[in-house]
Amino acid sequence: MSRWLRALVILLFAASCGGGGSNQAPRNLDNACSILEQRRGYIRAFRAVERKWGVPVHVQMATIYQESKFIADARTPFRYALGVIPMGRQSSAFGYSQALDGTWEEYLQDTGTRRARRDDIRDATDFMGWYMVGTREQLGIPLWDAQRQYLAYHEGRAGYRRGSYNAKSWLLRVAAEVGERALTYESQLARCRAAR
Repeated sequence: MSRWLRALVILLFAASCGGGGSNQAPRNLDNACSILEQRRGYIRAFRAVERKWGVPVHVQMATIYQESKFIADARTPFRYALGVIPMGRQSSAFGYSQALDGTWEEYLQDTGTRRARRDDIRDATDFMGWYMVGTREQLGIPLWDAQRQYLAYHEGRAGYRRGSYNAKSWLLRVAAEVGERALTYESQLARCRAAR
């Protein structure tokens, strides 16, 4: 094998190890600055979405925390029959944003972004921006309202419109936590160098 070919193979192997993101959560998920210091590329992705779609960084971060804990290849748990027989995953949700297959396909078609991946932070946050702007347009929920945006994100816009979340006390609690985390992250981001 020639040197050039060998070098190309090594380069491709090394590049493939980098992947679309980290498969482990950052340490100290309660501190936005710590997250950004550990994952240097995140702030560029968050800022790009903030410029393009208007979704504040702290709202994006709070939603990703709840959906995937910043794990690139996060998936829903398996369902089991009789407690032991695997029956597939609870849903097709995948990646940082936990986008479902159908909603992701809609995003790809709508934006013309055919190469986007749910385990890439830039693509996952762009998806979230796209979805949240659609929620604002269809339901009137402001982009800074992390709690209500999360309810619509989780239940889908039709479910939110029907008020399906009202029968789920656990979801109302989780959405309130997303809103509180967004405020905490906003306060932390105002004071940290990694966010600049």
